[in-house]
Amino acid sequence: MLFYTKRIYAIHDVKGKDGVGAKMDSMELERERGITIQSAATHCVWNGHHINIIDTPGHVDFTIEVERALRVLDGAVLVLCAVAGVQSQSLTVDRQMRRYGVPRIAFVNKCDRSGANPLRVKEQLREKLNLNPVLLQLPIGLEDKFEGVVDLIRQKAYRHEGPNGETIVEGPIPLDMREAVVAAREEMLDAISMFSDALTEAILEERVTEEIIITALRKATINLQVAPVMMGSAYKNKGVQLLLDGVNAYLPHPGEVVNRGVDLDKDEAEIVLESRPDKPLVMLAFKLEEGRYGQLSYLRVYQGTLTKGAEITNTRTGKRHKVGRLVRMHADEMEEIAESLCGDIVAMFGVDCNSGDTFTDGTMNFAMSSMFVPEPVISLTVTPKDNKSQNNMSKALRRFTKEDPTFRVGADPETGETVISGMGELHIDVYVERMKREYQAEVVTSPPRVAYRETITRRVEFSYTHKKQTGGSGQYGRVAGYMEPWTDAPYRFDDQIVGGAIPREFIAAVDKGFHSMLTKGALVGAPITGVSITINDGASHPVDSSDIAFQEAARGAWRETYQKAHPQILEPLMKTVVEGPSVFQGGMVGLLMQRRGIIIGTTEADGFSRVEADVPLSEMFGFSTALRSATQGKAEFTMEFARYAPVPSALAEELVEKYKKEQSKKTK
Repeated sequence: MLFYTKRIYAIHDVKGKDGVGAKMDSMELERERGITIQSAATHCVWNGHHINIIDTPGHVDFTIEVERALRVLDGAVLVLCAVAGVQSQSLTVDRQMRRYGVPRIAFVNKCDRSGANPLRVKEQLREKLNLNPVLLQLPIGLEDKFEGVVDLIRQKAYRHEGPNGETIVEGPIPLDMREAVVAAREEMLDAISMFSDALTEAILEERVTEEIIITALRKATINLQVAPVMMGSAYKNKGVQLLLDGVNAYLPHPGEVVNRGVDLDKDEAEIVLESRPDKPLVMLAFKLEEGRYGQLSYLRVYQGTLTKGAEITNTRTGKRHKVGRLVRMHADEMEEIAESLCGDIVAMFGVDCNSGDTFTDGTMNFAMSSMFVPEPVISLTVTPKDNKSQNNMSKALRRFTKEDPTFRVGADPETGETVISGMGELHIDVYVERMKREYQAEVVTSPPRVAYRETITRRVEFSYTHKKQTGGSGQYGRVAGYMEPWTDAPYRFDDQIVGGAIPREFIAAVDKGFHSMLTKGALVGAPITGVSITINDGASHPVDSSDIAFQEAARGAWRETYQKAHPQILEPLMKTVVEGPSVFQGGMVGLLMQRRGIIIGTTEADGFSRVEADVPLSEMFGFSTALRSATQGKAEFTMEFARYAPVPSALAEELVEKYKKEQSKKTK
């Protein structure tokens, strides 16, 4: 896209085999591993339309990069592989698009690869993502015979010539494809006409034009009723310019998207922002980076105009800031600009803020919703090798936690060791490697630790009195009720006190006392989830009762009751998808079952097999090496968090025993 829009003048490979590397993957680690790790922003102009682009990672470990990009974008291109089709990460990205109501075009890439079948991918969009895909093109040949595409709207064939496919040659539909094109065009028109009376009338009156089809398709796409499907091969430079045409034709401009916020001065009443440059300024900070000149804050301008030197207000903190430098990003390069209008994605230096903060010009007190941040699923301890590494590690961790909300840092309350948590092995590996490269912080890591949870399995009643007399006023509080399993939320507190058995001013203290016990369970010291506490009786003393007394009464009731509720350990299950040649299907299934995997399903097409399973995270460490060995390096896998499930009793006993031994060592 950047090459054809004259933003770059040479096309380079992601892995940087030619010593340059892809423009949007500027980090050294990205080029070494051949994957995108950080989202990168740029912009281009195509046929008179200005397009803001954010390139996001595909790997589920870096899901926050996709999350925050989709929060601020008005449209998206969902890139799919013509061979692998809808993969595990495609499902994740689709959920994120639905969360923010982002219309999308599906682009089926790699049509030149062996086993490519874009028509199968189109059906997978319907079956697996529950979309309404509308095929706009048919491939001219496939695999090594892939030449170009037939446009079903214009009824023309398009081939690409020149060293980088710069020249598009328009021609007639190949003779052997005419029947297939007529059938596919009819199917396309039927699908679009379901959402357009004008197109339906035009079909009945046999006066269908390109303009009528494009207008109807644009409206249906923006309303999330259909997903246009286009295809090509980015590596062979085929179909990309037509995709840019599709972005202009079918995805919305800022004025066609409804963006909502809340008015903090009017009890958070909902307001609709207008994408007009003459309106008061409203913008959202969605990504932070530590740049050479201080913090670089990426912003989406939703309303009004942002100018260099203007004063803006952070509605979360109430602080005023002056915009010293305003830049438009091109991957890792910056272009100084004097102003930006609504719809733009820009960045500014030197303004201290958090990801998700709303800025205005100070004339109104609005806030926009932030983004969804998933909980980390894997943890490990990091220990610096020397004092220099200690200081550098602290700097690195401060920066990384500010930039990435899914990367968490804490301290083990008993050992004092630094614990880092993230979305997967790769996520953690990348940050440990960045500590070494960018901050020269040599660290030693422990084996990864799984984020276990504890919960209860039965209802148990409690009645506990906390009484303490130490001269003068003492402490007194009694709480009674029951605890029970709860599946709708991690924790629920239900106050059913009547008649003032516990004075109203102490109810919050009882809640606080119970809530404080959720941080560490008695089985393996894991956080506790899925618990409902109901209080229906109690007692107080006119002198000795206090907040502290009722907090202690709640904690005492918990300690007395928790074991009676038959607690159990929960472990994170990962939705794992393994894909590889069908000849290795038995080996792939076997590997998953050895790791306590529950096979959900297997599919086979064109010599490739896909195995889906739910596998405990604790069993997945080192899986990539085992998979490579079993399949001669020809299979690959993806995994993402699915849910928590009870640990088998034998393993639970091992975990409890191991925890007890660790505790006894710490007390010696």
